Amino acid sequence: MTKAERRALQEKQRAEKQSRAAAGLPKSAKKAAELEAAKKAVSPKPQQAPATAEDKQIKKAQSKTQQNQVPWLLHLESPKRPDTAASSGDLHPAVIALGLYFSEFKIVGSNARCVAMLETFAKVIEEHRSPPDATFSRHIQKHLDPHIAYLLGTRPMSLSMRECIRWLKKEMADIVEEEPPLSDDEARSRLIERIGHFIRERITMADQLIIQNGLQKIQDGEVILTYGKSSVVEALLLETKKKGIDFKVIVVDSRPLFEGRRLLKRLVAAGIDCSYHLLSSVYVALKSVTKVIMGAHALLNNGAVYSRIGSAMVAMAASDKQIPVMICCETYKFVNRTQVDSFVMNEIGNADDLVNTKPNLNAHHQNHPSPDASALFNWRDQPNLRLLNLLYDVTPSKYITLVVTEVGLIPCTSAPVVSKL
Repeated sequence: MTKAERRALQEKQRAEKQSRAAAGLPKSAKKAAELEAAKKAVSPKPQQAPATAEDKQIKKAQSKTQQNQVPWLLHLESPKRPDTAASSGDLHPAVIALGLYFSEFKIVGSNARCVAMLETFAKVIEEHRSPPDATFSRHIQKHLDPHIAYLLGTRPMSLSMRECIRWLKKEMADIVEEEPPLSDDEARSRLIERIGHFIRERITMADQLIIQNGLQKIQDGEVILTYGKSSVVEALLLETKKKGIDFKVIVVDSRPLFEGRRLLKRLVAAGIDCSYHLLSSVYVALKSVTKVIMGAHALLNNGAVYSRIGSAMVAMAASDKQIPVMICCETYKFVNRTQVDSFVMNEIGNADDLVNTKPNLNAHHQNHPSPDASALFNWRDQPNLRLLNLLYDVTPSKYITLVVTEVGLIPCTSAPVVSKL
């Protein structure tokens, strides 16, 4: 520090001392700071506005929700409705609509969700124009990040959707590294083309190959049991009927979505002999079954299948009866993740979906009319009652006979090898 700089610093410190003395504070800067901190500590806090009736109701509802949560599953995110008003100005309208469809379970199934997400992102990419100071290839990922975060906030993404996003980000990174650099229109066209190619090759055509491979395992006189609704299993059963193979189908279903009902309608309309059971009667349904065919949301690295809740129960019951279990799964659902239970990572649905709030009709006893509501309509008011609506479970590999993929029939433990191809 030069003499001039030291002189300027001394003049500044002298001026600060004089200003503190004029304000009635100690001349020392340290003592003045301590005095100011002491005054702030004892000063009364500003009065808050009185809570409105609406705020009280919200706090009461939040406290009820917290008291009814399962304590050892607090790490799982509770379902919530997306806040479209807060982010509607920054997001594409198609992404906002897609988030609402996901949160309200209007679009279910891993394939349907992946295709809808990729097609929506293709629309966002097509309509996006980068700012003048940035190229499209470098700005598009920054533009898509809030859209991905919004979808993640509306409903937790399935493992297959995460794999699709990981693939999409890799494609965007490859476009940035392209030499010579692509123009904005070329980069946009390349990305949209790659998304369409992924949907066509990894999902649509993969399902067609799975159907062809699965037909090898269905013979005349088979009684096939399936659980819930899987798009590829539905297509396999319909194609089997077109081939003239004589077989029967048992559809096992469960609350709260009852996806199997939609599958049942499609199969019956195609002329397939079907019967319908709930999950609680799965052992009764297995008496005449020769084969179990189910779909999957993901195939984990240890060979376990991550699928809709109840799939593990069906597979275990079939294994107990020595009935083969076939899983139809596309290879893009093979994820590099190991999971041995359903509690470390899962998705929680709305617990109210499990409660039947309609009154029970009592037509056989006219002297004892039915109650106006079910016994669980006010279950949130019971501090010792908790309802759990998990959406997925994990089926260990030992209960799975084989996996039908577009690359052939493989054991489930070969998933890590296939995913590296």
